[in-house]
Amino acid sequence: MAFQIIDRIAVEDEGEGPVVVCVHGLGGSSNTWTPLMPALARHRVVRIDLPGSGRSQRAEGPLTIERYVRTLVDICDRLQLARAHWLGHSMGTIVCQHLAAAHPKRVASLSLFGPLIAPPDAARVAMTARAAKAREGTAGMQEITQALLQAAISGDTRERQPVAVAYVRESLMRQDGEAYARSCEALAGAQPAAVEQIEAPVLLVTGDEDGVAPPQAVRAMADRLHRAAGKQVVVLPRCGHWTPIERPEECQRALRDFLAAHARN
Repeated sequence: MAFQIIDRIAVEDEGEGPVVVCVHGLGGSSNTWTPLMPALARHRVVRIDLPGSGRSQRAEGPLTIERYVRTLVDICDRLQLARAHWLGHSMGTIVCQHLAAAHPKRVASLSLFGPLIAPPDAARVAMTARAAKAREGTAGMQEITQALLQAAISGDTRERQPVAVAYVRESLMRQDGEAYARSCEALAGAQPAAVEQIEAPVLLVTGDEDGVAPPQAVRAMADRLHRAAGKQVVVLPRCGHWTPIERPEECQRALRDFLAAHARN
């Protein structure tokens, strides 16, 4: 595995084969995708910590969805990646949608976990409040983490998968408060991409207990993908918003089948 820092952005690049680029969500990092790596064994996998997250926390200035897209395009150019299959989780799904709409030739397919087009107004208000809480430092991040452990993962996960709970807790607690706050503000300001223009095939995976990307909203999102060259919705039982962490085997299976079906894109 090759690890490098490109303009203060942490990038992991490993494997050979068709290229897959992974884009995590709010409070995540490249490790969000570790449970799905077995499904990508025959691919070149590029995992990126977005500006303000994970090992890219030193990125300065305001964070926006547009900045995330520019960062991803710049990194792909530096790595000479003209086209890839894109994986996104949560906020990362919004980033991937914007990239697919603005740069269609770069996108062979989209696999979106916990997908949403944009936050509803109530969520924007909550994100702004969460940013203020994160700026309180470690105590604020502890409070945010405890609330999200109850709201963002399923009761079954909390009861039966302590390692998954520990991962989500650690992923959130490792975030720098100020950088996480700016990431919250990026999500609060996120606008919808022109999803009706997306032409690549799309896989949408959510949990039946996902309050951020509830199944009915994900199905409505699929209905708007009028030009997509194939679309599939998978709803995982007893699963919350952290789909790759809560249900890795089911996500691996869905991803493996989807990529195999669109291997020539």
